Amino acid sequence: MATGRTTDIRPAIDATLVRRLVDTQFPQWAELPLELFDPAGSDHVIYRLGEELSVRVPRHAGAIRQARKEYEWLPRLAPHLPLAIPVPVGVGEPDFGYPWPWAVSRWLDGEVATVETLADSSVAAVELAQFLVALQRSTPEAIAADDAREDLTAGSLADRDDATRAAIAQVDGTFDAKSMTELWDAALSAPGWDRPPVWFHGDFHTGNLLTVDGRLSAVIDFGGLGVGDPACDLTIAFALLSEGSRAAFRAALGVDDATWMRGRGWALATALNAYTAYAAVNPRVAAQTSRQIAGALIG
Repeated sequence: MATGRTTDIRPAIDATLVRRLVDTQFPQWAELPLELFDPAGSDHVIYRLGEELSVRVPRHAGAIRQARKEYEWLPRLAPHLPLAIPVPVGVGEPDFGYPWPWAVSRWLDGEVATVETLADSSVAAVELAQFLVALQRSTPEAIAADDAREDLTAGSLADRDDATRAAIAQVDGTFDAKSMTELWDAALSAPGWDRPPVWFHGDFHTGNLLTVDGRLSAVIDFGGLGVGDPACDLTIAFALLSEGSRAAFRAALGVDDATWMRGRGWALATALNAYTAYAAVNPRVAAQTSRQIAGALIG
């Protein structure tokens, strides 16, 4: 397990470094132009490499397992899924002072999904549910063989208890602390997942959904990919969908009451975490997480 000091490392990443990494380790792409993609998110610096490839370089130690995990699993999962996902084509090694593995993947065109375009769409809600159904049913033999692997496991709601209660106290006055506490207690008390482990995306939010011409086209960023309880993926219902489309999503997914309640807990916990960390400096995050908290409270 990484120490706090290791986790805080933030290597300098620029076009010169990425160009040298690509040219020395993947010389077949040395002549392709390199262009910074911005904004790229908090975990990776992303460069577009030519027209068909992307280079993803982890910013911090928390993201360093993603390159090899995606390279191993996404090609196996992709044929089973109704939306496009990244197809890794290579994993680069540390070099030139950069300390971690990095990845080259096929570029996926599209715009990041927005509430404005998809919140009220029952079609999009059903497509999201169908993606999760397909993901949960994919390659069960691989899950059975590897369900104990550390990189395919995830924490539980209980692991987030202290941090979530602290966040609720911190935002009291901005949101209804009493209602949030009641929801959190109910989510922790809900019966757990009692079926065989299934695949989950692990970070299923609007920033990881792409659209083309206003329709869902791809799901990206599988750094949280794992097996176990799929309730964490229900956060999308509260982050993106309105009450009507949320009902269509739940019906298409066939979610029982206990899993739905745990999903509301995941939506609350992850939204509070992001809100307390970024809302003061990022109005977009403030709006997104406020919507997610409100949706979780409504159910």
